Amino acid sequence: MTPYARRGVHGQTVEALARRILGGRIPEGATLDLVALQSELDVSLTALRESLKVLAAKGMVDARQKRGTFVRARADWNLLDADVLRWQFEGADEGTDADRTLLRNLAEVRAIVEPAAVRLAAERRTDADLAALEAALDAMGGQDTDPGQAVEADLAFHRALLTATHNELLERMEMVIEPGLAHRDRIVHSHPHSEDPVPAHRAVLDAVRERDAAAAETAMRALLVQAGRDLDRIDGPDDTKGTGGK
Repeated sequence: MTPYARRGVHGQTVEALARRILGGRIPEGATLDLVALQSELDVSLTALRESLKVLAAKGMVDARQKRGTFVRARADWNLLDADVLRWQFEGADEGTDADRTLLRNLAEVRAIVEPAAVRLAAERRTDADLAALEAALDAMGGQDTDPGQAVEADLAFHRALLTATHNELLERMEMVIEPGLAHRDRIVHSHPHSEDPVPAHRAVLDAVRERDAAAAETAMRALLVQAGRDLDRIDGPDDTKGTGGK
């Protein structure tokens, strides 16, 4: 998944505006001073207006005669949009209340979606699906895997699981889960005391290979519990005391 809004000056302007809105620097209901923003961001008025069109399509801003361009209420924002999710996670400072809320929301979504999805994957998986899952798991367990590669391997595994459901709508859930999962993984893999993720993922893969839907769901729930423990260990008061229990 490569959100187009990363590209060029236009993309940088979109992201700069979006993060200000999502972070509350430009509050809900505020009318935008386009001339001031144009000068501050050092872009043309045309580029600024084109960037605002992107945010308008995501429900974040609107324009009205006599009022100008303004920030819409958060209830109107398309919070499931892949770019909006990514901006929120990338803009949240680790350990803040906003970051914890985002991660808690992600955990709840995963707890609803992934155990059910893995049951379908166990029933419908193909040899190609198993190969994709195995490749991701091999990359995850590589001795020389750096944090960035570990994140990519985990994303590839969960993406392959959704693909193995052979349900187009569930496959698109990667756009909801992946930005938050990437953020969570970057936090976990940057700390030395996280649990080894390979055994929990191997248990999921083994159950999917055996077409055991119940075992696959149980293994996925155990994996999600471990994911929660990793974050609790990092965020808890014992983070500086050593590895802690597993």
